[in-house]
Amino acid sequence: MSNTTEFQIGEIVKLKSGGPDMTIKSKNNASGTSYICQWFAGKKLEQGIFATESLEYVKKDES
Repeated sequence: MSNTTEFQIGEIVKLKSGGPDMTIKSKNNASGTSYICQWFAGKKLEQGIFATESLEYVKKDES
């Protein structure tokens, strides 16, 4: 049943529904079903807890 991605600390992700790029700060629990992410809103550092299924990797531009 569990076909979820496991993110590593420091990886850049975003919500599947959109929003700013965020950095994985840590797992919120041992099972990895949610992560604590951080991002900047202007100069202010914000953080939140998000379900693994709601996150996706940010694709790097290949310039």
